[in-house]
Order: sequence, then structure tokens, then C-alpha cells
Amino acid sequence: MDRFWSNSRLVFGSAVLLRVALLGFGILQDNYSPVKYTDIDYFVFTDAARYVATGRSPYMRDTYRYTPLLAWMLYPTAWGGIWFLFGKLLFAFGDIIAGGFVYRILRDGADMPPARALKFTSIWILNPMVAQISTRGSSEGLLGMIIMALLWSVLQKRIVLAGCLLGFAVHLKIYPFIYAASIIWWLNESASAQTSGKHTRSPSTGLLVSLLKFCNRSRVLLALSSAITFFSLNVVMYALYGRPFLEHTYFYHLTRTDHRHNFSPYNILLYLQASPETQSNVHLERLAFLPQLSLALVVIPLALARRDLPSTMLAQTFAFVTFNKVCTSQYFLWYMMFLPFYLSSSSLLRNPQVGIVALVVWVLGQAVWIQQAYQLEFLGQSTFVPGLWLSSIAFFLVNIWLLGIIIADVGQQSTRVEYDKSRAKKMS
Repeated sequence: MDRFWSNSRLVFGSAVLLRVALLGFGILQDNYSPVKYTDIDYFVFTDAARYVATGRSPYMRDTYRYTPLLAWMLYPTAWGGIWFLFGKLLFAFGDIIAGGFVYRILRDGADMPPARALKFTSIWILNPMVAQISTRGSSEGLLGMIIMALLWSVLQKRIVLAGCLLGFAVHLKIYPFIYAASIIWWLNESASAQTSGKHTRSPSTGLLVSLLKFCNRSRVLLALSSAITFFSLNVVMYALYGRPFLEHTYFYHLTRTDHRHNFSPYNILLYLQASPETQSNVHLERLAFLPQLSLALVVIPLALARRDLPSTMLAQTFAFVTFNKVCTSQYFLWYMMFLPFYLSSSSLLRNPQVGIVALVVWVLGQAVWIQQAYQLEFLGQSTFVPGLWLSSIAFFLVNIWLLGIIIADVGQQSTRVEYDKSRAKKMS
């Protein structure tokens, strides 16, 4: 076993074999089982790709709510036959590359021994849940690759590249915009921006100097490069597809009312609002953005970002997913990619009893909800109240408890965690 963890080729090779095996299993299940392995979203993606391949709009495919870039990326699936698997291979490849960035950050940035770094990286690349979701045809692995590349770029102070990746990530999937707050706050160059002498200044002068210090070169470059990338992509997509691009890529997600496969405590409210007979003029689910964005965009970045950027991004994502009015199992991958950075110094590993309890209650919370949802969707039994609603509340409370542990762990760090030590050594 020690030989396995000391060899990165063996670990990453095992991750590749895991995905190949799941792809093969998926082909068999799709062909011989009434319950299909391939995610319904993958059929939406590939249908949109076929429309693009024939010069039409991807939005001719009902329920396609993504940027046209995704359909373009899956263009080869329109060729049919074995090419249908191209998208799954692309998403699985994204998983592996994301793991490569995780390992590189842990190994080179955090000065972690190779074997230990590989063990924590395996939380992502050898995770059956991660591998299954990507090989079923979910695009989260591709997004994970971009976000891990973004994190690596920021930690290596490759600011223009980081800005371009941030703009690209937000174009693909809106939620990565929350990382801008923590990255901006982390890019603190106060040491180099301090004035050489101490002088008494008027309040107005002091405010201006503070503002100029805040708008340092790194922050300005990040803002400009991300904005240029984001708006350039949007201008091109709007020129090609017009209003439907904005409607389905952005506006829809602000008002979406998906209630199927939704772990959120807003699930029942969304279900009632979807029915003409039970619609209410009071839309409480719209208030979900208030605690969600307050935590993910303001409170957590300001409190934690300067201590440990990767763990702060974990806390942001965990809060965003927990408080989101739509929460599916695919969303869990959004924060799982950050776990290797946090767990290496977390109380969940320092105190194994707490860690085991946390894992068990998180899994049980999902299992109870899935059992209620199975009775509803497959057996036709009405389990909305109290079963499904109470299980949603219970899982929500479990996630609140876990979020509290993460925030407390990061907040207790007395000094800033540096991930660019290797770069500093090269420069010295």
C-alpha cells in the first residue's frame, strides 16, 4: 500500500481505470436495464449539440439551460455511434485534470509530502461518487477542472490567467462568481504598498490612500481580465443566438422552480408554486438569495479569505449549495473538490470520532431523503408532508452543522496559510 501512495502514476492510473470501468458498466446498463445509467442531462447536451451541428440554435432543445459553448464542446457527439461517448470522456478527463491541479497545489504549494498529497488528492479522483457523476454525463467535472486551474493560477500569482479562467467559469456556470470576493480579498499586497514613513493625514486623505492601497495591481488585473473574458463571451453568444441565450443561460436560473431531485428545504414551496391551483402571491423561496449571498459573497470571504483561500472557497461553496433553493447531488461536487485542502488540517481528522459522525449523518441525511423521494416518484405514494419535508429540513440542519465546523476550523488559524512557497523559493 505504501508503494501505491508513493507513485502518482499508480494513483492517477487507478482513477482513469475507475472511470473506464464505469463507462463500460454504463453502456451495459443503458442497453439491458430499464433504469438507465446515462443522466437525462446528457441527452439534453447531445441533442443541443446536434442542433448546433446542423447550424441551428441549441435552444431548440427544450430544457437546454446552458451556454451554447457547452453544445459546441460536445459537437463530436453529433457524429453518432461511438462518438456519443465523447462528452462523457471529456467530463471524466476534466475530473482527472482537476485532480492533477489539486495534487500540484498540495505538493508544490503547501509543501506536503508526495504520499500524503496523493492520499488527499484521492478524496477527489478516487471518489466513486465523483467518477459516477462525470461518467453518467454531468458536466461538473469539466467545471471542476476550470475552477482548480483558477485556484492554482491565483496561488501562483498568475493574475491575468486567473481572471480569464474566472470569467470563463462564470460564463459556463453562474455560481463561480462568488469566488471573486475571496480572491480579491486574498490578493492583499499591503506589505509592498505601505508608505515609507508615518505621517498624519486628514480623514479624506486617509480614505483615499486606503482606497488606492486596496486597488492594487493584482486586484485591478483580476477585475479587468475576468470582466473582459466574461463580457466578450457573452457578446459573441448574444450576437449568434440573441435573447434566447440570455434567457436560458442566465435569467432562467434566477427564477427556476425545479422541485424534483431537490434536497433543499424550499422543495415543497417550489412544488406548490409550480401548481396553478396552489400558487401564492407570497414567494418566500425568492428570499433564499438573502442568506445565501450574504454568507457566500460577504461574510465568509471577509472573515476567512486572508487566512486560507482554498478552505475559504470550500466554505463559500458549501454555504451557497446549502442555502440554494435548488440542491441536487451534482451540486455536492462543487465543494467536494476543495475538501483535500481543508481536511489536511481540519478538526474532522484531528478528532476522528467527530469526522466519522459527520460523514455518517451526512450520508444518512441523503439516504432518508432519497427513500422518501423514491416512494413519491417511483411508487406514487404522497410523501410530501411530513416525510419529504422533514427529511429536507434534517439534511439542511446537518449541512448547517458541518458548515459551522468548517468556518470554525478556518477561523481558528492564527496565521495566513501560504500556497505559493515553491514560487517564492524560485524567486529568492
